[in-house]
Amino acid sequence: MNEAVPTRSGFVALIGAPNAGKSTLLNRLVGAKVSIVTHKVQTTRAIVRGIATHANAQIVFVDTPGIFRPKRRLDRAMVTTAWGGAQDADIVALLVDAERGLKGDAAAILDKMPEVRQPKVLILNKVDAVKRESLLLLTAEANAKAEFERTFMVSALSGSGCDDLLDFFAKRLPEGPWYYPEDQISDLPMRNLAAEITREKLYLRLHEELPYSSHIETEKWEEKKDGSVRIEQVIYVERDSQKKIVIGRKGETLRAIGEASRKEMAEILEQKVHLFLFVKVRENWGDDPERYREMGLEFPQ
Repeated sequence: MNEAVPTRSGFVALIGAPNAGKSTLLNRLVGAKVSIVTHKVQTTRAIVRGIATHANAQIVFVDTPGIFRPKRRLDRAMVTTAWGGAQDADIVALLVDAERGLKGDAAAILDKMPEVRQPKVLILNKVDAVKRESLLLLTAEANAKAEFERTFMVSALSGSGCDDLLDFFAKRLPEGPWYYPEDQISDLPMRNLAAEITREKLYLRLHEELPYSSHIETEKWEEKKDGSVRIEQVIYVERDSQKKIVIGRKGETLRAIGEASRKEMAEILEQKVHLFLFVKVRENWGDDPERYREMGLEFPQ
């Protein structure tokens, strides 16, 4: 860090439709995995903050849940949280999947962008899969509906265009001291991050078999004398039939989920992990205010 240059810091909210690539982009900009990424939509439930240090700036990216038309109580909580995250940020970045364009949820979000008072930027993602003419038309259409300071074209997967994004945010954020230590990459407690890792592996393994009726809690975290850590987690589902799916034939599915999760935890923690997974039925957990508090969501009435 150059001490002759004033430090800058602030919050950048990443908003967009489900599966626009917000979590992938967040991980790319931070340079480490802080948000789970799966092929399933709406996997980010609560706000996840990833911290990037670039030049003399500390950029705190706020990965919000995908904004969509809510149907259930959990859906409503996620959408409320997403817009709330945008209201508290210094800059709001709308991420659009360039392949899908401005339709459906993306169009509905764009219609609300004029109501956002903070500086706004447009980020077109997956541009490597779209022709230049289409990207220019998409840019013009979006900027005609809302006043974006800049439009960026990136590929969160390859990293193309991401350095330009970081350069812009580092110069655009207000002067001020950093909020977090220089080496910190997220404000998510490790117990929560560990639960998110297991949730990702659960989704990747089960695909469509277990939609969103699952919730994971890290119940025990014990640092051992040999430098390893013992972690106990419970996977909560709503019905016995879902419990059988998670466990699998002779426990094969649960073992596979646990092994994949344990391996990634060990890489992130840089220590040996002993992971123990349990599956329990908790009926109607989606209507339990306590579960929402644990996920960092407001309970919708």
